[in-house]
Formats: sequence, structure tokens, C-alpha cells
Amino acid sequence: MGCGKTAVGRVVSKVSGFEFLDTDQFIEDHVGMSIPRIFEEQGEDSFRQYEREVVALLANQENTVIATGGGLLVDRSNMDAMKQYSMVFCLWASSESIWRRVKDKSHRPLLQTENPKKRIIDLMEQRKSAYSQADMLVNTEYRSAKEVAQLILSQFSKAVTRVV
Repeated sequence: MGCGKTAVGRVVSKVSGFEFLDTDQFIEDHVGMSIPRIFEEQGEDSFRQYEREVVALLANQENTVIATGGGLLVDRSNMDAMKQYSMVFCLWASSESIWRRVKDKSHRPLLQTENPKKRIIDLMEQRKSAYSQADMLVNTEYRSAKEVAQLILSQFSKAVTRVV
């Protein structure tokens, strides 16, 4: 959360000519309600089920840049499925940077707690092992979306060249 997945994804999509898909937006459109409302009315478990359904739907998608929610790849089955048909890049930043980026945003259901800054630290710790399974970790701390996109495109290009 707050690492620039959507912004970077849009740049990668534009430069590569690939389609762009944001899983959170896809879920909102499919379910007909916002993520905060899904969490409030149906709970986090229902939201995570929607994420699993999206991952299954994307299995046959080609030439698409997919920006996932921060928790989607924590589910091992989602990570395994995504890695079957795509390269997985994990964007990250320090908890302090993430806090600065999201502290004024009210649409983050996982941060609706007494101590959202601590929640960010806890989530990062809980998700660390899952994120380490990505094909590449990219620090977005002091990089623009365009710089991060260039790193991703460079690595993708090298990987595709090796496969061909």
C-alpha cells in the first residue's frame, strides 16, 4: 500500500503498449461497491475471496500489466498462480514513507485502527516472506513512477530475451 503500484503500472502499460488492469478497481467494478464498503459490509475474508477469483480470471490474460492490492500476493495460491503466467514485481518503501503517502487517505480499510502507523509496520512484517517470493523487489522510496517503470521494463526485457 502506498508504494505506487497503480501509478507505476500505468507508466509500464503506456510504455510497453500492454493493457493495464488494477485488481482493486476490477473488484470494485465487478462487485459494484468500493473496497472500504466491501470490508465494512462483507468483511476482509470476502474481499480476499474476490481477489482469488480475479487471479483465476487473469490466468489467460496476455500482454497486460496487473497492479494488485498489497495483500493479494500474501495468499500463497495467488502468488503461485501469478508466477505461473507472469513476472511478479514487488514495489516497496519504508514504513515511514508509506505512512507519509497514505496518512491523509481515508479509503484504506486496513488502516482504520487506533494506530495506523503501527498497523503499516505490522503489515509489512507479516507480508515480508510473501513479498520476498516476487521475481524482483523494487524500492520506490526515492524514485519516481517513471524511474521505477524503467527498472521493471528493463528487467522484463532481459527475462523475455532469455526465454526466447
